[in-house]
Amino acid sequence: MDRGTSTEDDGSIYLHAVELQRLSETAGSSTTIFEPQDSIGKRESSNASSFSPTIPTIRAPEKKLTLFALRLAVLEKAATGLGTLGFIWATVVLLGGFAITLDKTDFWFITIILLIEGARIFSRSHELEWQHQATWSIADVGINSFRAIRSSSHHLIEAIKSIFKPISLGKHSRRTREITRGDGARNCQRKPTRTWASSDVPLLPYAQWVFLTRNISKLLYWLQLASATTCVVLSLMKLIKHDYGEVAKGDTDKRNRHAALNIFYSLALAEALLFLLEKAYWEWTVIYCKLLEEVNKECDLGPSGMVSIRRFFYDAYSKCVNGSIFDGLKMDMVSFAMDLLDSNSPDEQLIGARILRQFAINARFSDDTLQKIGINLAVIERLVDMLNWKDPQEEEIRLSAAEILSKLAGKKQNSLRVAGIPGAMESISSLLQNHRNSGGATDAIDEKKISLDHAHYGFWTFNHLGLLILKKLARDHDNCGKIGNTRGLLPKIIDFTHAGESLWRNEHATSSQIMTVKRSLQLVKMLASTTGTTGAHLRREISEVVFTISNIRDILQYGDKHPMLQKLGIEILTSLALEEDATERIGGTGGILKELFNIFFKVGMPENQNHVRIAAGEALAMLALDSRSNCHRILKLKVVEKLVEALEVALIRINAARILRNLCTFSGAGCFNQLRGVIAAAPTVLKAIVSEEYKLQEVMIGLAAHVFRFMTREESDIMFERAGITEFDLANTLVQILKKHQHPPVKVPRIRRFSIELAIWMMRDKATNVQIFKELGLEEELEAVLETTAEIENFNVFSGIVGLSRHSITIHSLAETALKLLTEGKYHATSP
Repeated sequence: MDRGTSTEDDGSIYLHAVELQRLSETAGSSTTIFEPQDSIGKRESSNASSFSPTIPTIRAPEKKLTLFALRLAVLEKAATGLGTLGFIWATVVLLGGFAITLDKTDFWFITIILLIEGARIFSRSHELEWQHQATWSIADVGINSFRAIRSSSHHLIEAIKSIFKPISLGKHSRRTREITRGDGARNCQRKPTRTWASSDVPLLPYAQWVFLTRNISKLLYWLQLASATTCVVLSLMKLIKHDYGEVAKGDTDKRNRHAALNIFYSLALAEALLFLLEKAYWEWTVIYCKLLEEVNKECDLGPSGMVSIRRFFYDAYSKCVNGSIFDGLKMDMVSFAMDLLDSNSPDEQLIGARILRQFAINARFSDDTLQKIGINLAVIERLVDMLNWKDPQEEEIRLSAAEILSKLAGKKQNSLRVAGIPGAMESISSLLQNHRNSGGATDAIDEKKISLDHAHYGFWTFNHLGLLILKKLARDHDNCGKIGNTRGLLPKIIDFTHAGESLWRNEHATSSQIMTVKRSLQLVKMLASTTGTTGAHLRREISEVVFTISNIRDILQYGDKHPMLQKLGIEILTSLALEEDATERIGGTGGILKELFNIFFKVGMPENQNHVRIAAGEALAMLALDSRSNCHRILKLKVVEKLVEALEVALIRINAARILRNLCTFSGAGCFNQLRGVIAAAPTVLKAIVSEEYKLQEVMIGLAAHVFRFMTREESDIMFERAGITEFDLANTLVQILKKHQHPPVKVPRIRRFSIELAIWMMRDKATNVQIFKELGLEEELEAVLETTAEIENFNVFSGIVGLSRHSITIHSLAETALKLLTEGKYHATSP
């Protein structure tokens, strides 16, 4: 019989991927409820694929901007230093010491230079403030350069025209309102706030365009250029001509005048040239080298990212100029965005949210970004709070916050921080507003406006993100408890598992709708499989929601085109069946057992869907476990004969054997005649016990101990003969199993128990078998079992590492019974 392994000529064993898959299918699913599982390790390993591989450290693109700001600041501070020195020289040395002896032209040249340089320094110190203010508006943000000034000139012309055409003001205003309203619909502009946007403040009641804050910086920019150019011209004129007046022989008051004036004009020229060099470097880097556009492209911020880049650059430049030149180097885009997120300005909040969202979803920057956000509890609280912002004007901020949290929750430590914030679950729950339960027409209209950046998701975008966040949070046991304790959250989650026949039959169903059902099922599965008292509470809560089982029934009945969803629904039923009340609810829901058997027995299913059949078998085995009512319901379906035939099918024979064993064990004495058909399985069972191992061998031994209860001694002899196996062969196999498993095995926790049960039946059935077992050394093995018995061998199923459904007889008692039969040589017709 094929065992799924191939032995090469050199004696080494090599398992191909396909063979490994076939072996796992033959042995049953790798993670099954019938063996103990480390639930924490299981969940982490199952989600290992969600963690991206280690990516080499990438240089932050914004470093180019901070370095550019540093170089500009060096030139700016050098020019300012020379200007200050020139001012001191002029006031102290020239005007203070030579004011009377200076020529008239020199006096006025010096005075003009000092005035224009003073004006330039004053305008320079305030230009940064106005530039900074100009970047606060998302609608009208621009770099103050020659190109920006030229591009805005036509606005000035239009403003002048409007002054001289008051008659057309009404029409123009109406047209402006229409344009603004149209732009708002496209760009989702926010509604007016109670405070002024600094870039829109009109300083004077008339000529508003000129005196808007975003235009004053341009005026100051040109004033500086004019001042520096004038200073260069005046200084060069004097340095070239040297017409400082004649110095009379013996006039000691004027003997140093030429040197003093040369020094002053040189200082003024150097200062102006440094400033012009700074501006030329600025224009070359920004306009022609397109540094801002390059950084925006490297950051993947998109067209709207230029707003963020400009704002970041001005902040860095301001820090370098107003403080230490190295202050700007300490800035980075993530910290900058987190600061903006905490602002009271809607535009700044949106800028911050956009940056963090893009950096969180970008594979190159994601790890560093999430790490910085994760250690800043205030930022996490802010993001959680934004989930409650349901104003349509705030949808992009809300969407960005949800996407950032969905990434943040992917890291276990961060997920604990998110869930630990008071009201976090309620905020996440606000994302799960189902359109079927909308409170009114207004809510429905608002929901249709959702998804500014993800129109392909349609109405379901926030639902998807809410379910995704909860799914990632549910990886932690404590978070599962918080989800279950959040009022109204479980019914919302379960409501998304509803699809109905119309959706399953609709070939044009949107992928977003299917994805919503899938994520909700995944989340319910994770909650239902939680271990401990928390898991028991969650399973009761989930099963008590009246739509849970019926929604899953629809998936089983109509979702044959979506096998993955069927498997998720089946696994939910398997986990819920750990609770007695839930088991009865599932079995009592019309059609559930029938649909499970239809899937389990389905022939011709594609190979990649075999996992669905395996899951269905496990669910049926769980539903039949320790439930007399469900066993009766299964027997009414008349599937015993098909189950016996399924023992020959490698894919499903393990679960078929489990179902049959549970039917034989828990149906009760009144079902003897209905179960007589299991006798036909005896040859198959005997062959599997002798030739197979691990899970298949375990379940076949467990089934054999019950199958023989329905046979007379003559019938059992016939079955041994048909199988081509002697009772000695069977006895030897059982003894070898006990020798092989000297300690309770985790993967097959009941194999020693089932072996002892079958040995007891054989010794009670025939006295000769007692002697056979004595000769094979069963007594020694049973004594070893008594020394190594463990709780793991006394349970039918496990919730993680917690045993459930305890066997009525302990393995210790079984071993003592077998020893007694060996020592006394007695047998009884009744089974243990």
